[in-house]
Amino acid sequence: MRTKVSFTAAGVRCAGYLYLPSGTGRSACVVLCHGFSGTMDRLFDYAERFAAAGFAALVFDYRGFGESDGKPRQFPDVAGQIIDIRAAVAFARAHERIDPSRVLLWGNSLGGAHAITVAAADPRIPAVVAQIPFNGFPKKVQGRSTWNTMRLLGAIAWDTIRGKLGLRPYYIPMVGRPGDLAVTATPEADQHIQTLTGGGQTLWRNSIAPRGLLQMMRYRPVEAAARLACPLLVCVAAEDQETPLETTRALADRAPKGELRAYPGTHFTFYTDPTFRTRVVADQIDFFHRFATG
Repeated sequence: MRTKVSFTAAGVRCAGYLYLPSGTGRSACVVLCHGFSGTMDRLFDYAERFAAAGFAALVFDYRGFGESDGKPRQFPDVAGQIIDIRAAVAFARAHERIDPSRVLLWGNSLGGAHAITVAAADPRIPAVVAQIPFNGFPKKVQGRSTWNTMRLLGAIAWDTIRGKLGLRPYYIPMVGRPGDLAVTATPEADQHIQTLTGGGQTLWRNSIAPRGLLQMMRYRPVEAAARLACPLLVCVAAEDQETPLETTRALADRAPKGELRAYPGTHFTFYTDPTFRTRVVADQIDFFHRFATG
């Protein structure tokens, strides 16, 4: 059963959907946190899989994205997104069908970093899954020239200045082809965009306010991982260029109860390959069952 829900996070209305498993008792709940430019509809498949395994699942849009309120739009505000996740956890804990002692966190990409950060400050979280999590930018991005790096840094600086002046963001594409001015420039761009927009049933937009990247340059989820009291499962792709294995591995290594699962593929395989996703989610369900049994 899926129900449309909303909750307030520091005065901003966040929209979401709550999936409930069959039965009438209280269930463990997985709160799913989307990535840098994502929207909750990209996580519906994950939520359905968790609900089929007996978990409640809550998906939602961060402020400024998808169905949620908040301006400016398409601005990935790290501090604001963490506030939104904490509000989502509080909403789940207050629901009559959810066991408040078994609210788990699951995050994808930047959402994986957020899940670790929120759980490090909340000892009531029983376990966390971080899928292809952000842990700082790679020093060198394969296929991106120095010139294109400077163009991106210039866009970040210009958009930051516009933000300080209260002006509309200077938007750039999230995903582009090699050589494009985009946050991620990859030969898989067309396939990735088609996956995200296929059928038109999405509020995802290939547009982002790059000032959010400046916040991410100062973001240190590995420090939160070192303070994490609960078990952590980090799921990564061996050929990932956006959140490389050598940087994401540190999250599992620093977490006192960290585990790492590496899978063949790239960052985008998690989005584009349903068979691959089935394998990964099965491992995540097994992990959650180990630490959220009622």
